[in-house]
Amino acid sequence: MRAEKEFSESDLESIRMLVEPSRISFGESVLDLHSKDESFHKACRPHVVVWPLTAQEVSKILVFANERKIPVTPWGAGTSLEGNPIPVEGGIVLDMQQMNRIIEIREKDLQAVVQPGVIYKDLNKCLGDYGLFFPPDPGAAATIGGMVANNASGIRTVRYGSTRDLVLRLEVVLPTGEIIRTGSNAMKSSAGYDLTRIFIGSEGTLGVITEITVRLFGVLEGCIVAVAAFNSVGEATEAVTQIMQAGLSVAGLELLDTETIRAINGDKKLTLSEKPTLFIEFHGTSNDALKVELEFVKEICSYNNCLNFNAGIDREERNRLWEARHDAHESIKRANPGFSLLMVDTAVPISKYSDMVGFARNKLEEYRLKGYIYGHAGSGNLHLDIVGNPEDRELWEPVQRANEAIVYNAIALGGTATGEHGIGIGKRKFMRREHGESVELMKKIKKLLDPNGIMNPGKIFE
Repeated sequence: MRAEKEFSESDLESIRMLVEPSRISFGESVLDLHSKDESFHKACRPHVVVWPLTAQEVSKILVFANERKIPVTPWGAGTSLEGNPIPVEGGIVLDMQQMNRIIEIREKDLQAVVQPGVIYKDLNKCLGDYGLFFPPDPGAAATIGGMVANNASGIRTVRYGSTRDLVLRLEVVLPTGEIIRTGSNAMKSSAGYDLTRIFIGSEGTLGVITEITVRLFGVLEGCIVAVAAFNSVGEATEAVTQIMQAGLSVAGLELLDTETIRAINGDKKLTLSEKPTLFIEFHGTSNDALKVELEFVKEICSYNNCLNFNAGIDREERNRLWEARHDAHESIKRANPGFSLLMVDTAVPISKYSDMVGFARNKLEEYRLKGYIYGHAGSGNLHLDIVGNPEDRELWEPVQRANEAIVYNAIALGGTATGEHGIGIGKRKFMRREHGESVELMKKIKKLLDPNGIMNPGKIFE
């Protein structure tokens, strides 16, 4: 699908004057690469892709685009799952991947200052030399800027929080070209409105993030991983609720149903029992200090009819397990060639987690759909990949009906339409149900900061 609006020759020439030619592309293959993310949503080409190197360059581009009312879509690594960076109205894609410097590591303050194009895995490799790490772990080769834009989280959210909880300062270029800084280097502040959090999770609809200061944590010596298999998903989710209510040192608590285990076994050559399974990771000062908690968790799992509980996992096997969990979505895709996946991404209070998962399973059965249940159970987050074909309306309609029913149920349980993937295109229709009249206030904020509506149009709001 091509962009909806056409550039004039003068527009193209103006862009060539703003950035050196080697960092501008009108090439067909480059436009195609920036027309689609990892979701099932239809591709749409931009008119041009630009790779800025500085906030000043971003500012110049936005001043030009704002004057001409040309859409601008920031781009990280393109790993989003809700169509978040698809340039639905064409225009300019700002690919931030060349702004990839780790500017400063403030070891004593437990902080790092980075540009948005830094891959979070690369940051953690660098931080390993200091005995530090940045906890959010979404799995894909995500950029820090993309993680901030979507408020990404991952397997360690249950202990360390999501990206929103770990960002102290931002440098942001507004659509007018103004460069602002939000937040401070202090660990807490009561000074004025929290502008930093307004931009986190805004999906590039309010401005372009050009610098980020993040909180870091020390790597703890103690780390134990346990794998627990159950007869049913219901028993596994009841164990999740009880583990979290016990207030233990759980760093990661992941649920994978039988179908998901089967998919990763086949794709990753693992030999896990093909039963509903929990991956549980504990962090502490030492393994000895964690053993008491480990025994307590084992008792909780046994109470919920756990079939086997394996905590004798070495570092190499632990890494293989987490790699398999991170790649679960890709393993499921490979297990269903020729089909697309609609990913449900809801989250609820932990006491309602079992109810939400049970409802989702019932909807799969009701609509006779093939689905895979997994997710960050410790933070009440459900991922459900439903298999279908968007090109076949008759087959895709029940997929969409099931998705809507599951999301509306999660909201009714006090939860959210999206735990970590953002609104993008796919979740816009749920905004009113979740936020009510406060959606109008969000629109006013958008209008105030982006009066010409150039920033990533078509996202978040219908």
